[in-house]
Amino acid sequence: MRYSRREVIRLGVTTGAALLVGRDARAASSLLQQSQLMRAIPSTGERIPAVGLGTANTFMDAARTPAQDAAIREVVRRFTELGGRVIDTCPCYGQSERVLGELARDIGNVNQILWVTKISGANGREQGLAQMARSEERLAPGKIFLNQVHNLGNWQVQFPLLRELKQAGRIRYVGITTTSENRYDEVAQILRTQQLDFVQLDYAIDNRQAEEQLFPIAHDRGIATIAALPFGRARLFRRVAGRQLPEWAREIDAQSWAQFFLKYLLSHPDMTVVIPGTSNPDNLVDNMGAGVGRFPDTAMRRRMAQLIDDLPT
Repeated sequence: MRYSRREVIRLGVTTGAALLVGRDARAASSLLQQSQLMRAIPSTGERIPAVGLGTANTFMDAARTPAQDAAIREVVRRFTELGGRVIDTCPCYGQSERVLGELARDIGNVNQILWVTKISGANGREQGLAQMARSEERLAPGKIFLNQVHNLGNWQVQFPLLRELKQAGRIRYVGITTTSENRYDEVAQILRTQQLDFVQLDYAIDNRQAEEQLFPIAHDRGIATIAALPFGRARLFRRVAGRQLPEWAREIDAQSWAQFFLKYLLSHPDMTVVIPGTSNPDNLVDNMGAGVGRFPDTAMRRRMAQLIDDLPT
């Protein structure tokens, strides 16, 4: 269900103001004065902001009430205001594509967003083409930045289709995704043999197998990387619950555990974009804070990883 524009605007003013007060308002104001970390896409050299926005789970059942609608509206608005551009979604994420497109058009930042979506569960070429058409209609016709074969689904059929769409100018980049480590061997073979621009993988400070097994191949093949599940579906926050951020986190300008986790990923030289998901404006501001300031060097990355590895699972 969607709500009347009057209801949403009325609630958006009050809820947005309530969600961004005190420290969070100061953080947002500070971010407006700083430039987000940029990374180059290896296949073209195009530079994009390294902190994106994921929408799996967080936007799937969004906007069930006017208050929820106001919150996600503020997330979409703030995201581009603070320098973000890459938003990742999928036809399989419930109402995410439709809600995102409607909000961005209403806010007026639809052309600032680099839309990333997927071909998901399509058995053949025609189903894949139909999904692409629906995604364009929901998000922005002719404005799909990247389309990916979701979870390696029928990639032998869908890759040729995506390449045709790229050649026709309907998408700019082609990619593939997986969040299953037991499929990394298959992903490795695909990366070695297929012409791709992006690979999206599950990657977190306590889940570094992609960094060890697949990043070197992506580097050699000139393939950009996207880190999905950078908080491990909230697993990392459970692991640090009740613990204070270490004092030495100030050396990398990390002001929260979320920034600590994200800065670890962003500091990897082969990391292109991280896509933390949130439907909370305060969390969005916090996440975007990871893209500014200082970042860990190799020694600091080892220290950060060791701290998390020593915690109970």
